[in-house]
Amino acid sequence: MKLFNVKQIRECDAYTIENEPIASIDLMERAAKGLFLFIKDNFKTNIPFNIFCGKGNNGGDGLALARIMLENNYNLIVYIVNFNDNSSNDYQINYERLNKLHPDKIVLINDVSSLPTINSSDIIIDAIFGTGLNKKIEKEYATLIKYLNKINSFKIAVDMPSGLWAENNKDNDYETVFKANITLTFQFPKLSFLFPENEKLVGDWFVIDINLSKEYIDKTENQHELITINEIKLLLTKRNKFSHKGDYGHGLFIGGSYGKIGAAVLSSKAALKTGIGLLTSYIPLVGYNILQISVPEAMVLTADNSNIITGSIDYPKYSAIAIGPGIGTHKDTAATLKVLIQNYQKPIIFDADALNILSENKTWLSFVPKNSIFTPHHNEFVRLFGNSKNSFERLVLQIEMAIKYNVYIVYKGHYSCISSPNGKIYFNSTGNPGMSTAGSGDVLTGIILGMISQSENILTSLIKAVYLHGLAGDIAAEKHTQQCLIATDIIENIPEALKRISI
Repeated sequence: MKLFNVKQIRECDAYTIENEPIASIDLMERAAKGLFLFIKDNFKTNIPFNIFCGKGNNGGDGLALARIMLENNYNLIVYIVNFNDNSSNDYQINYERLNKLHPDKIVLINDVSSLPTINSSDIIIDAIFGTGLNKKIEKEYATLIKYLNKINSFKIAVDMPSGLWAENNKDNDYETVFKANITLTFQFPKLSFLFPENEKLVGDWFVIDINLSKEYIDKTENQHELITINEIKLLLTKRNKFSHKGDYGHGLFIGGSYGKIGAAVLSSKAALKTGIGLLTSYIPLVGYNILQISVPEAMVLTADNSNIITGSIDYPKYSAIAIGPGIGTHKDTAATLKVLIQNYQKPIIFDADALNILSENKTWLSFVPKNSIFTPHHNEFVRLFGNSKNSFERLVLQIEMAIKYNVYIVYKGHYSCISSPNGKIYFNSTGNPGMSTAGSGDVLTGIILGMISQSENILTSLIKAVYLHGLAGDIAAEKHTQQCLIATDIIENIPEALKRISI
């Protein structure tokens, strides 16, 4: 799913109006009907609704929604935020329509001296400001939104929470942003919805399809995408019935140290579950028996040292190599990593301590093989590339580093995002908080190794791997709850995840 910026969203609206063709007021009606269908499916008619409408197009959406809800016997009051004389044409049309039919349901708020009393059992709908806002909310508007935020009611935002900006909120004042429980957004999620600091403002978000121009959407270049099941299905391929294990790659996993052989077990199992043809795991001698027993399908090589990763092997014969989980940062292990970087010409998957070693030896970044993959969580990213003031600026930095070093970066978290060497970003839509558990990242490394070993297309392999990891975690959470989920559960549900995306 493409993610568009505010300028592109406006262009998409205008293109739809001109080329469908459809009048802007009718497009607003279509949006309101989409909002209503969601409300109809989720809320009973006897719940009191309080709809706060600004005097722009977001307010027009709210007025049209109110009229449709009243036609369907919902109990509501519309509050017009009447702090200035300006209004949009479509707002004015919808105001007149509602006022003609239900004048008793409209209340004007001319100042903040007499704000309405709202019960905690009521529902508040915010249709004050939409995507067009690009400055802090101040004065009476700020007072109103702070007042609404203090009310312990269920809150719904139309398109965007009033006061939130669609992209970078670094200079925003979060105290004057409407705090929604759910946001019903039109056609596309907004970039700011995907950043952790905005979760308490956006709540859970749902896309209301208002049938904007498919032609515009398809032909317009964009920088950010959200990967959903629809995109994943387009990337799936079938196995040739005459194929053999040699057709599905030979991956090398390098990991583990004394006390952390479990990381090697998890990554190795995960790689095999993705369908890799052959897997060799290179571990310290101390883990030999553990890995041979736990993962009999893997071939095992051991390092010179009993407790840590040291030495070198015949790197070129492997389709792909992953290194990092459980290896520690001993100087001899670091030396082994440097030899690998200098002698392997194909992409390498760097995770965990491999990233930490690179952060202590940043000059090595200049000779990392092109199209390699870094899979940092937040702290690893900061150690490697530096800190940022907020998630938007961190995203900009991630894009810059992917381009500078000609690598892919998988920034792990909710909506894990993949940055490619050409500057594009792909956000993942699967996964849950239960995956914040020891070994989850090791599983992802194994899945990525398995996928990349089987394919020459690194980007599609990464997208599938990250999506599959999250989906397996979601299935595991369904079975075990988020709280009880462990990394092994993710591995065990990879087959079910593959079934679901193959349907």
